[in-house]
Amino acid sequence: MSTTNFTLDQLGWRPAYAQHLTLEDFETGQPARVVGVQRSGLSVLCSRGLLAVTVPPALCAGSEPAPTVGDWVLVDADAARVRRLLPRHSLLARVAAGTAQRTQAIAANLDTLLVVTSCNADFNASRLERYLALAFDAGITPVVVLTKADLCADPESYLEAAASLAPGIAVVAVDATAAASAARLAPWLAHGRTVALAGSSGVGKSTLTNTLIDDARQDTAGIREDDARGRHTTTSRGMFALPTGAWVIDTPGMRELRVGAVDAGLDTVFDEVERLAALCRFRDCSHAGDTGCAVERAVADGRLDARRLASYHKLQREAAGASRTLRERHEKERQFGALQRQAQRAKREMRKQDR
Repeated sequence: MSTTNFTLDQLGWRPAYAQHLTLEDFETGQPARVVGVQRSGLSVLCSRGLLAVTVPPALCAGSEPAPTVGDWVLVDADAARVRRLLPRHSLLARVAAGTAQRTQAIAANLDTLLVVTSCNADFNASRLERYLALAFDAGITPVVVLTKADLCADPESYLEAAASLAPGIAVVAVDATAAASAARLAPWLAHGRTVALAGSSGVGKSTLTNTLIDDARQDTAGIREDDARGRHTTTSRGMFALPTGAWVIDTPGMRELRVGAVDAGLDTVFDEVERLAALCRFRDCSHAGDTGCAVERAVADGRLDARRLASYHKLQREAAGASRTLRERHEKERQFGALQRQAQRAKREMRKQDR
């Protein structure tokens, strides 16, 4: 990333962000954009250039995900310290590994998610559906980017398969090493826009990032030819300025992508399943052996791919589990808040009695 000073407009600032700041905020601090996350703090860009700033522990302890790449923060004018996190207009997040159902932020304030896969054994329709559901649920425009099409005997089959995963989804085939080919992504790389690249390791995310920024800042490594699986090269998220005035975030390859409560995203990705479900005999049809199920009938007569239905069921179960955990967490927070208020009232009463 460059240490050049950037204006707010160049960093992707939106007028709506200013609604969350007061005149005093602008007098004592300044907005900055997070371009890197380290254990010791954040790297941010603002009118003063590239700064390393610390983050108050309280900012990472709440129910909202901690600051991530792409976020806007208010930084003290006279200290390298974050004062607060500004509300996000979009957040791409997944459920972290483990049993706690903790939300892990991937990137914030995105306009477009470039879901990168390759025309080989890495192409996995069910995994792509996960990325698409996350993007749609967050209000982010997803674009499927197919790499290595020049090495594939039948690239059209991959293009058709990707296009069938969601209604109206844009699919672009590129040579990640060629600037002329990568220029096909220009419609999503206008001035002030922010895009993130996501996908498994070895599909060409870092190579494509280097081509877009016309640099070689991201280390790259090829796939293992025996199984087409990539080697991890990007180990942390970073945000880079493009010659077009857009910003690109490269994310590490994710072996596991668990979705949260993404009901709206699932409705969009599996639009044909939702339309068929409206024809089921019973409104609470589970589409798993129920009498008069229009969805299963469509699978039986070939109008709906059985893999699609299996993927839909699996993601629905994950989303339902995340919703239950979220409700339970909110209930615990509500109960804890009530106990805190009760304790504070008791303290005030005791002080009155002591007087």
